[in-house]
Amino acid sequence: MTSEQIRRRASLELLRAEAADEISVLVDERLRSGEDPWDFMEDLPTVDELVVFMLRAENIAEAGNGRPSAARHYRVLRQIALDYPPLTTAVWRLLGQTNTSRRWDAMVRPEAG
Repeated sequence: MTSEQIRRRASLELLRAEAADEISVLVDERLRSGEDPWDFMEDLPTVDELVVFMLRAENIAEAGNGRPSAARHYRVLRQIALDYPPLTTAVWRLLGQTNTSRRWDAMVRPEAG
């Protein structure tokens, strides 16, 4: 059994707990480096956004690690919303962000690549 098969069986609660832990580590590292939380908290993804990006990354890795086109990006995120209905709000929020300055954003931009 591959790690992907194991991960796909993970409940949404487990994925959210993993994402919350990851965000907690990011916040802790940035606070320890002296950053002001008012300067970076808004830039961090929400727990559900991070879960969506983790699921998206798995899908991309499964497809050969190539950078997806904008159409594939849309299809993958839409499929995540169908597979995990509680993540629908996060998926559509991420799909609606065309010009975001957040460094972690995975939007496909024409000038990238």
